[in-house]
Amino acid sequence: MARQLASRVKHDTGSKITTKTPYGTTSDMVVTDENILMAISTPEGCVLVKDDAGYYFTMANRVDNNLADPNRYAESRRKISAGIEQELSNPK
Repeated sequence: MARQLASRVKHDTGSKITTKTPYGTTSDMVVTDENILMAISTPEGCVLVKDDAGYYFTMANRVDNNLADPNRYAESRRKISAGIEQELSNPK
C-alpha cells in the first residue's frame, strides 16, 4: 500500500514559485481584468485567482489571511483551471 501511494506522488524538482507565498492566496494574485471576469461566472462570495499553476476560485476571506488556502491545492482545481483556459480561448 505504501509503495503504491509513493509512486503516485510526484515531486516537481526545480519549479520556481513566483508568488509571495507557496501556500496562501495574496491580493496580488486576484484577477482584476474585466475582460476575464466578464467571460467567467464567479460563484457567490468567491474571487478568481491566478498563480503559477493556473486559475482557481477561492473564498474572498481566504485572501491575505496568512493561512494556507486549501483551494489552491484542491484536486478539482485542475478541472476549473482547464475550463477557464478553454472559455477564455473560445469567447462566446
